[in-house]
Amino acid sequence: MSAHAGRENRSMKPAENKSLEQAIESAIVLSWADLMRGAQTGLIHVEYGFAPTGTLDYLKVLSSIGRGHWLVACEYWMSADTSHSIGIRFENGYESEGLACILEFLMQHQNSFTVPPNLGWQGLLQISTPSEGERAVAAISVNEAIHNSVSLLAQPALA
Repeated sequence: MSAHAGRENRSMKPAENKSLEQAIESAIVLSWADLMRGAQTGLIHVEYGFAPTGTLDYLKVLSSIGRGHWLVACEYWMSADTSHSIGIRFENGYESEGLACILEFLMQHQNSFTVPPNLGWQGLLQISTPSEGERAVAAISVNEAIHNSVSLLAQPALA
């Protein structure tokens, strides 16, 4: 697996350039407590892969509470296969209604965001334990991203 983007310990800014990666990262930060199961620190990996159209076909969220021990928390698929259905599926006892709603919105409205370039391999976001300030910024970022996307969707098409 190749890492497209390592995002450890970088400060997040409110959604300014509407990057899908930043919106996904903010969704993870907002759902941190659900993904860490009460642990004070941890690490999250978000793997993603592309469809032939250049959009994201899937996301896989992995949680690490203990060094070297990873669990798949959830997967989101845009297309069905014999091994999975369309949409989000939580695994290993993980559940997060908030993360499910945000990922559903982001994946279904990818065209409202800047999608990472498909460089021929899987992408990877690595997210470390956020500070309280980063959590606050993540909430603002997700709200702005959703609001801006809904505003774009509500605009009438030009004739």
